[in-house]
Amino acid sequence: MDVKADLRTFIQTNFLLGARTSIGDGDSFLEHNIIDSTGVLELVSHLESTYGITVDDEEIIPENLDSILCLVEFLKKKGTEVGEAA
Repeated sequence: MDVKADLRTFIQTNFLLGARTSIGDGDSFLEHNIIDSTGVLELVSHLESTYGITVDDEEIIPENLDSILCLVEFLKKKGTEVGEAA
């Protein structure tokens, strides 16, 4: 599974409403006003249901959830197999 592509699609569909705005892997969701506090909860729900992980309250911090790169690293820490397209 290409986790980066999945996350990018989720962000694009749910927060940019399909807009063709480009999101860099390291772009901060908060700094670029892509995700607000309610969106963070939606993102956490997606991570838990899609990747079968549990996100503890103390893990809901920008270091884990504020960009595609942060999300990929967080999923790796949680033991998720993070494949990427060639």
